[in-house]
Amino acid sequence: MKIIADENIPFVKDCFSSTGDCLAVSGRQITPEILKDADVLLVRSITKVDKDLLDGTNVKFVGTATIGFEHIDIDYLAEKNVGFASAPGSNANSVAEYMASALLNLAEEYEFSLAQKSIGIVGVGNVGSKVEKKAQALGMKVVLNDPPLKRQTGNEKYRPLEGIFDCDIVTLHTPLSFEGIDKTYHLANEEFFKALKKDVIFFNTCRGGVHKTTDLKNAVTSGKIKACVLDVWENEPNIDIELVEMVDFGTPHIAGYSYDGKVAGMIMIYNAFCKHFGIEPEFTAKDFLPKPAHPVIPAQAGIQSLLSVVNTLYDIKKDDEKLRQIIKEPAEKRGAYFDNLRKNYHIRREFQNTVVSIEDDGLKNIFAGLGFRLE
Repeated sequence: MKIIADENIPFVKDCFSSTGDCLAVSGRQITPEILKDADVLLVRSITKVDKDLLDGTNVKFVGTATIGFEHIDIDYLAEKNVGFASAPGSNANSVAEYMASALLNLAEEYEFSLAQKSIGIVGVGNVGSKVEKKAQALGMKVVLNDPPLKRQTGNEKYRPLEGIFDCDIVTLHTPLSFEGIDKTYHLANEEFFKALKKDVIFFNTCRGGVHKTTDLKNAVTSGKIKACVLDVWENEPNIDIELVEMVDFGTPHIAGYSYDGKVAGMIMIYNAFCKHFGIEPEFTAKDFLPKPAHPVIPAQAGIQSLLSVVNTLYDIKKDDEKLRQIIKEPAEKRGAYFDNLRKNYHIRREFQNTVVSIEDDGLKNIFAGLGFRLE
């Protein structure tokens, strides 16, 4: 069995080579030619999988080690009886921890208390629901918007989009969809930004196409948006350099790149692959996760200690600093620079791997709510 895999899927060769010949290549270099005699294709979000890529190949199974799958033509795979698996929820906690770091660092930079702020979460699936829990742990008032979930559950906690317009912070966690009543392409456009309260803090960590770049830039320059955090960009990897200079924190689509999340995504599609081909799985996530660099962290009383501990595990400012170097790159090399930041991303472990030693009961509850273990 021949397997073609995106080299950015961690341990993909170590895991899948036990079942066949596994070739790891750049996700942007996966072409019909390289797939001619392949049986299996494993991708991340940068590879568009459709008829143009698969027609004439022998591919029988496609797996994407991502929670979203708008880059996959599901209907075409079903028509050709090609097996498919994604990794829903695998990196959700990673994105929520990214949000926690960003929120705490912004609170320090702008000298405000998160406990006195409201946050509007647009999209309350695997990621948004975890962001909700961490925001609540930080004492924030949470307003939720998710029309599909509202229709499915009838739960009044899901407010219309207008319900988030008065929030101090607005964050997007939707899939990218181009049609239908739940279309999210350019959801955050001129009309959207004008409806937000003045001095709002805006986040997008889902897909770059959910915000409209020109309208976002206008909202920042007009002063409507006080602070902006972007992990995703339109036209990746050829992102808008002017927008990079405008945001408070900008990162190269790595919010979900915790090591735990990436390994979990790989194992999810590995298990689906084994099931599809009737193979007994040999590995679990534990076979690939190293020991944490910070198994125990002592913490002092005070909110500053919370920021210090979170930044020890994940400090968004470091990823922001690396992305800003793209400004100095020649225009023709910026796309490669962006991709390289993702390809060579450092090992980032999730909060759950660290025990916090602290006596302050109030902070204990916050640390626990963020996902840390307590001594």
